[in-house]
Amino acid sequence: MIRILIADDQEGIRSAFRMVLDAQPDMTVIAEAADGRSAVRQARELRPDVVLADIRMPGLDGLGVTRELAGPEVAEPIRVIVVTTFDLDEYVHTALRNGACGYLLKRSGPTLMVEAVRAAMAGDTLISPQITVRLLRHLIPAEPAASPEVPLSEREREVVQLLATGRSNAEIATELFISPGTVKNHLASAQRKLGTANRVGIAAWAWASGLVKP
Repeated sequence: MIRILIADDQEGIRSAFRMVLDAQPDMTVIAEAADGRSAVRQARELRPDVVLADIRMPGLDGLGVTRELAGPEVAEPIRVIVVTTFDLDEYVHTALRNGACGYLLKRSGPTLMVEAVRAAMAGDTLISPQITVRLLRHLIPAEPAASPEVPLSEREREVVQLLATGRSNAEIATELFISPGTVKNHLASAQRKLGTANRVGIAAWAWASGLVKP
């Protein structure tokens, strides 16, 4: 079982997250914290597999929690996923520099949160699609570089294109009239063909290759 600690100053949010996570066959919430200091203390005592941390919390904010539990100076880091309403680039960059293995917007929904927990356990990093698209627009040059032809199927290219414009798996499924499971399979196939580590890498390839344009 993946053992999870939820840190958020709103009890309703903690309860909603717990309900979603405890419903997963491979996850269990072992503790909750209403402030950053309590989150750090409990995490060090209980050693959860993953900590979900809000940014705006009393005592110590989520960015500080991330630094204390997962930062470069931590001898035995704990996986931290920031889950927040704030999508400021400054917060995203700080969280990732402090060792976060995920940055999710609360409006991204429960499915992505579950995916992020599993991604963290696999050593991967998952960022909300809306943020990914904005970051990539800043990083990818205006004129895409010529890239080797990759034998993606027509459907894979459609799925990758939508992913790179910020759609979630559920939104891609709705737009293409296919199941979320089929979307996941197409993305897994595209990831293997492209040799990328995660969905962010797939999106980066789509922007860099010119498959998606500003």
